[in-house]
Amino acid sequence: MTPEAGAALGPWVVESVSPAAMADFAEVLADPNPIHLDPEAVKAMGLGDRVVNQGPANFGYVLEMLKAAVPGATVVDLRVRLQANVFGGDRVIAAGVVESVADGEHGTRILNCAVWLDVDGGARAIAGTASLILSQNP
Repeated sequence: MTPEAGAALGPWVVESVSPAAMADFAEVLADPNPIHLDPEAVKAMGLGDRVVNQGPANFGYVLEMLKAAVPGATVVDLRVRLQANVFGGDRVIAAGVVESVADGEHGTRILNCAVWLDVDGGARAIAGTASLILSQNP
């Protein structure tokens, strides 16, 4: 079944963003920025006292939400803007809404969606759009 325009996507929740996972992700990305690893570096920059999650990890939460919300779809475009930080221990909620559905080539449907990632009780960390292609004949 293809979601129709106006259909809600998600929510997909991370109960507690893991500082240990940030360290692993920093290694994978070869990202030595100390704000992902050292609370003292975060304090020195005036950003608080908890490590800051990497932007690509936050994008991944949105992608996981899309994967769960529209099984079998292929994300062909993701355009997001970082609007606020996600810190170690934060609870984050990825969600979205289908804005339009159109016929594509070879029996596919194209879903254009608004997507976001919110810090529970806090700011919207990411906002943007995603386009997915879904086969009507799985």
